Amino acid sequence: MSATPLEGKRVLVTGAARGLGAAIAADLAAAGCAVLLADRNLDGAGATAARIERAGGKAAALEIDVADEASAERAFAAAGRLDVLVNNAAVDFTLPIDELSVAQWDAVMRVNLRGPFLLSQLAAKAMKGRGGHIVNIASTASKRAWPNAAPYHASKWGLLGLSHALHAELRPRGIKVTAIVAGGMRTPFLLDRFPDIDPGVLQDPANVAATVRFVLSLPAESVIPEVMVLPMRETSWP
Repeated sequence: MSATPLEGKRVLVTGAARGLGAAIAADLAAAGCAVLLADRNLDGAGATAARIERAGGKAAALEIDVADEASAERAFAAAGRLDVLVNNAAVDFTLPIDELSVAQWDAVMRVNLRGPFLLSQLAAKAMKGRGGHIVNIASTASKRAWPNAAPYHASKWGLLGLSHALHAELRPRGIKVTAIVAGGMRTPFLLDRFPDIDPGVLQDPANVAATVRFVLSLPAESVIPEVMVLPMRETSWP
């Protein structure tokens, strides 16, 4: 069997214990990557890594608080050489603005925006002189807005802006940066919080994971700065 374009690449995926992060990790491992599953839930990340290894992939779990500088630095030191960073970890509080606490606002900003900044900064240093790829998982929440999600929208609009800024800044260094704008998926992030949601209008996270693999597989001379992946029936965009 011939090698895939991603064979042997070392990848770190945040928020990888379950949901989209787990799907991305499994897909990239199947493509021949050595995947590091980084999550605050080390047991969950370890269980997902074990399933990937039983399927024939290379995977290991790392404990990380993406918003904590020391924790991020420890994870990168443990990771060693890194070719790809996938900033996937995210949190949300679905509350009207007058019920939202400052602590909840700060928690969303720390995970959804500060975390990708810290990890991208570390990745840029680690990839200096040899290139690499940073993938930021954005959302249709970075393109439009709906009620009771002010911090999530603010963080995801910020993440999309950060992603395009890093694309412009790191491109001359041979480091690619891509934002994946994902529509609703059948993951615990939605299903656990909105029990009345119709799963039929959402997409399989495996489809978004396949898109991540596609953008990572492009030849060195090409880059996709932004791509949107939507379920056919869910209407968060347009």
